[in-house]
Amino acid sequence: MTQMMQALVVREPNVLEIAEVPVPEPGRNEVLARVRSVSICGTDAHLINGDYPGFWPPQFPFTPGHEWAGDVVALGAGADTLGWRVGDRVAGTSHSACGVCQKCVEGQYNLCENYGRPALHAQYGHNAQGVNATYAVHNVKAIFRLPDDVSFDVGALADPASIALHVARRGNIKPGDTVAITGAGAIGLLAADAALIDGAARVVVVGRGHRLERAAALGFETVDTRAGDPVAEVRELTGGLGADVVLECAGVPETLTWGMAMLRRGGRCAMVGIPTEDVSLKCQALVLDELELVGSRASAGEMRRVMPFISNGRMRAEELITHHFPLSEYDKALATFNDRSSGAIKIIVNP
Repeated sequence: MTQMMQALVVREPNVLEIAEVPVPEPGRNEVLARVRSVSICGTDAHLINGDYPGFWPPQFPFTPGHEWAGDVVALGAGADTLGWRVGDRVAGTSHSACGVCQKCVEGQYNLCENYGRPALHAQYGHNAQGVNATYAVHNVKAIFRLPDDVSFDVGALADPASIALHVARRGNIKPGDTVAITGAGAIGLLAADAALIDGAARVVVVGRGHRLERAAALGFETVDTRAGDPVAEVRELTGGLGADVVLECAGVPETLTWGMAMLRRGGRCAMVGIPTEDVSLKCQALVLDELELVGSRASAGEMRRVMPFISNGRMRAEELITHHFPLSEYDKALATFNDRSSGAIKIIVNP
């Protein structure tokens, strides 16, 4: 008899239901995990809204979700040879890359050149079924051991924490740098901690509302975008020089233009926010001040590196969790996530 489970199924944009579906079976080098905690990501909200038609997901119906933690309940062929055992506590990430293209071999599996080819690559919760379900199958390339002292709820934030660490590393932060963060959402706040881990002397978070209040409570300098010109404020805070590094974590045109204008001469902006529209940039300063603008996609090896920082509290993931919902109330969880007045930063869904 086929075992059944509950899963969030998006039938079409903004049409959600909790459905009974078969429990998936792990294939070679895969595990079946009991999903304990899932964190809602901004990409999930965009995907459910149909903002990436034909790309994320390739088609509906679809189960989203890619930030999660749980425990292994079954092993596919070969998973035991690679060191995995039933009962292992794990946190998952989205990219299961081919492992053989030039980018994968060089460690940039987030840029896999076989992206989107079903037999070679999967990005769970994006172009392959996600984890808002009782059980989920992942390739062992996309799971990482969760320290015993980290709860499943906090473990579900390991993926965004790894993304934050990746954008900080892409920013090429040097010891003593002043770093500005545009966007005070979960990735921005985690990136602020990542900047400190990478050696920043000062971190200035640029944002508004309750999220900026959380940044202040975490001890960061803050600039309120509603109180005046944030570029002028950052320059005033830096003696007119500007920030050595900007980490752009909001993904809207205005914040990128602010971020580039906040840079000190020779500064570098690393951008992890994904705008859904084109951005116009003034390029004179880019040339004359030798500024740098680099992209930052997901993470590339930072899942293992970020775990000790989550465990020892230097990456303050737990302090960003504001709400919990059961999977049966995913519609309420999503509405809370999308409501800026709700106070939500990170919402945990427990299947």
